[in-house]
Amino acid sequence: MIDDRTLQDMVIQELDWEPKVDPAHLGVIAKSGVVTLTGFVDSFAAKAAAEAAAKRVRGVRAIAEEIEIRLPHDRKQADDEIAERALRILAWSVHVPSDSIQIKVERGVVNLAGEVPYRYQSESAAAHVAQLGGVRGVVNLIGLKSEPDSPTRPGSVKSRIQSALLRNAEVDAAGIHVETDGSHVTLSGTVRSWAERRTAEDAAWAAPDVDRVSNNLLVIQPGYE
Repeated sequence: MIDDRTLQDMVIQELDWEPKVDPAHLGVIAKSGVVTLTGFVDSFAAKAAAEAAAKRVRGVRAIAEEIEIRLPHDRKQADDEIAERALRILAWSVHVPSDSIQIKVERGVVNLAGEVPYRYQSESAAAHVAQLGGVRGVVNLIGLKSEPDSPTRPGSVKSRIQSALLRNAEVDAAGIHVETDGSHVTLSGTVRSWAERRTAEDAAWAAPDVDRVSNNLLVIQPGYE
C-alpha cells in the first residue's frame, strides 16, 4: 500500500510532467488513496489536464477536484465572442455535425445541446470548445439519437458490450457486471485503474442505441482490497 506522502509526491511529479499544466499554483493533498487538487489554473483545458494527470497515478482511488479557473485580464472575453468562436471551431471539425448542436454561453461557461448519432461526436464537440480561450467550463448536454430502423434490444446490447469487454486486453471483464434497461446501460463491479474504468465505459458507449451509461465501477488497486 502506498503511503500518503509517497502518493502526494507521485501526483506532484505527474503534474510537473504534464505539458498542459503549470503546477506552480496547484496543491496536492493525499489521504488513504483520495487525492485533493487545489489552487488555480488559467484555462478549463488545464483544469481537465490536471485531473487526468492525477488519475493516471498508481494508487489514486478517488479525486476531489477544487481547482479554480482564473483568467488573466487580457484573456477575459465576452460571452457573445466565445459563442461565435465556438460555432466556428465546430463548423471546422470533420467529426462534428455542427448544424445539430446548439450553443449557449453564460459567464464563460459553454452549454452544448442537441443530438448527434454517435457518442464520440458529442465528446469531440466538448473537447474542441474546451480548448478555446476565455472558456471557464463546458456543460455537455448533447444527446444521442437512435436510428429509426435500429430499435433497442436490451439483450443484444448487453451481449455486445460483454463481448467487447472480453476482447479488450486492457480490461479484466470478470469483475465487471453489465445491466441494460432499454437504452440505459449500468456498469458495476470493480476495475484495477482509472484507465480501465474509462475503457469499460467507452466499450458501453460503442454499443448500438445506447444513449445513457451509468458507470458505477469502483477502482480497487493492489494493496487496497
